[in-house]
Amino acid sequence: MLAGPAVPLSFPGLSLDEAYEACRRETEHWAKTFYLGTLLMPPAKRRAIWAIYVWCRRTDELVDSVEAQALGGPLLAERLDHWEERTRRLFAGEVGDGLDRVMTDVLKRFPQPIEAYLEMIEGQRMDLRQQRYATFAELERYCFRVAGTVGLMTREVMGLDPAYTTAPWSAPPDTREAAVALGIANQLTNILRDVGEDRGRGRIYLPQEDLDRFGYSESDLMAGVLNDRWRALMAFQLQRAREWFRRSEAGVRWLAADARWPVWASLRLYRGILDAIERLDYDVFTHRAFVPRVGKVLELPLSYLMAQAR
Repeated sequence: MLAGPAVPLSFPGLSLDEAYEACRRETEHWAKTFYLGTLLMPPAKRRAIWAIYVWCRRTDELVDSVEAQALGGPLLAERLDHWEERTRRLFAGEVGDGLDRVMTDVLKRFPQPIEAYLEMIEGQRMDLRQQRYATFAELERYCFRVAGTVGLMTREVMGLDPAYTTAPWSAPPDTREAAVALGIANQLTNILRDVGEDRGRGRIYLPQEDLDRFGYSESDLMAGVLNDRWRALMAFQLQRAREWFRRSEAGVRWLAADARWPVWASLRLYRGILDAIERLDYDVFTHRAFVPRVGKVLELPLSYLMAQAR
């Protein structure tokens, strides 16, 4: 056992069903657009996604919560070390609390390797030691670790359409690339939406090479300067994020029928945040971009129709 402060337990003393319900409530509260997509899934799959979401949120909170920000680098690094050890014990079948209980149940129902979970923890370590990204290649690596991994965690839950896997001559399609692409697209969207919030933490995720390319300085960003250079920079970033969403679309057709609609809905709703940023004239310093409720309602039937196409 490592020395020092342990990672706080989650949902202590709850039964399996109670812990799943706690995961549902937390997902609904913190990820409304994502949560709406999960409601389109059958019960076993949606519960698994809620549990994975909360595990990922707990991992992020170790570094980014208000309480964590007051601790300082060495203690945060130690917390991540504890969380990694706890995750390894979880995959070995050791249950410590309600969150461990639901995650153990998820891994039993939808077996998957530990690597994506360890990569996500490593992504949080990147946030401790790196607050600037010189190139998009560096940023892509970060996005893979903190979000592309979510695609890998959830693809076993989504499952594949038996039509592509049961014929003797068919080989199971590889959905890894599309799953990772959707996670990266979502993370790039988060970065563009949260520029104002992240600068308050001293973090700039927009690649330095792109700031230089569009003649927009770091001091401009910290001051929240809105000018044509900023708009051109953001238009470029939005186009890049949309390209990652486009890459992810290729994998949706391979998914099980009960997963295609929720994935299309989540993809299209989250991509809608990029449209919202444009409607704000790229002012993400004083406004938070979101998809309005009416937009969410209108997207659901459109996503359903797209899910029927093969």
